Amino acid sequence: MKALQFDRFGAPDMVVLRDVPVPEPGPGRIRIAVRACGLNPADWSVVDGLLADQLPPLPRGLGLEVAGVVDALGEGVTGAAIGDRVFGPATFDGPTAGAAEYALMATWARIPEGVTDEQAAALTMAAETAWQALDDLGVRPGELLFVHGAGSTVGEAAVRFALHRGLRVTATAGPRRAAALEAIGARVTSYGDGMAGRVTELAGGHVDRALDAAPSGGRIDRPDQVSPSGGALPALVELTGDPDRVVTVSDFAAAGELGTRITRIAMRYDRLGEFARLAGEGVLAVPVAGAYPLDRVREVAKLSRSRQPGGKLVLVP
Repeated sequence: MKALQFDRFGAPDMVVLRDVPVPEPGPGRIRIAVRACGLNPADWSVVDGLLADQLPPLPRGLGLEVAGVVDALGEGVTGAAIGDRVFGPATFDGPTAGAAEYALMATWARIPEGVTDEQAAALTMAAETAWQALDDLGVRPGELLFVHGAGSTVGEAAVRFALHRGLRVTATAGPRRAAALEAIGARVTSYGDGMAGRVTELAGGHVDRALDAAPSGGRIDRPDQVSPSGGALPALVELTGDPDRVVTVSDFAAAGELGTRITRIAMRYDRLGEFARLAGEGVLAVPVAGAYPLDRVREVAKLSRSRQPGGKLVLVP
């Protein structure tokens, strides 16, 4: 089968497309024919050496989240059948991962009707991070939440979850996502100078809690990495009046200085079924910026690392 692999740590240029053996599912695992693989900043951190001392020797694969069709079952598997459409995290303890013609999975959920493979492959990490961030904030129905960076995949998922939980939402987003966010019920303004004043006006005064979902340009395992999120955290603290009412998913350095909360990517995967249900009901959706064949991975890496892809980038075998 065709699969993306790297056998040295460093830049995305280390990732190459190769012919490799099709993996066999062990006990409790399934194999899928991959239809789409969503890419995340975490993928490039892994290529750069994240988890280097926690995983088997190189070579390794690329791609943490996948969607596809079950084509083989490991011993003892329940809750899946050949031909099921499923999504979730690809296993990452072998020489290949999600960006391949076939991938192994230890945790999965069925893709609901009306959700495409590309849309399903975009859900897992954005939904997990957004849900956890709202929990860390302790949001309550009726409160006013401000989401900075709502045009990101995590930001849009957070807006959708917050509205579903009964919150009112104001947000910042670029012109590509502003109309879509307003259509689902958020009040949206632009980034840049005067942002705090515009948010206060939209909010009609006080903001109860704030989430910084602007994407980071650094490695996710470097809490000292300064994130180019526009230096927004001081403004978010000003809007809420309390650093304990602010969470960031990216600007860890500023959070340490200001005393705001941090949500790190910690994949639990026990909520996949709930995410599937919400996606099927139209509550949850993550924008897909584009789908590309495996051999265009370097082009995709450049778009991804620009921090402005306009949605989730997906590889399609």
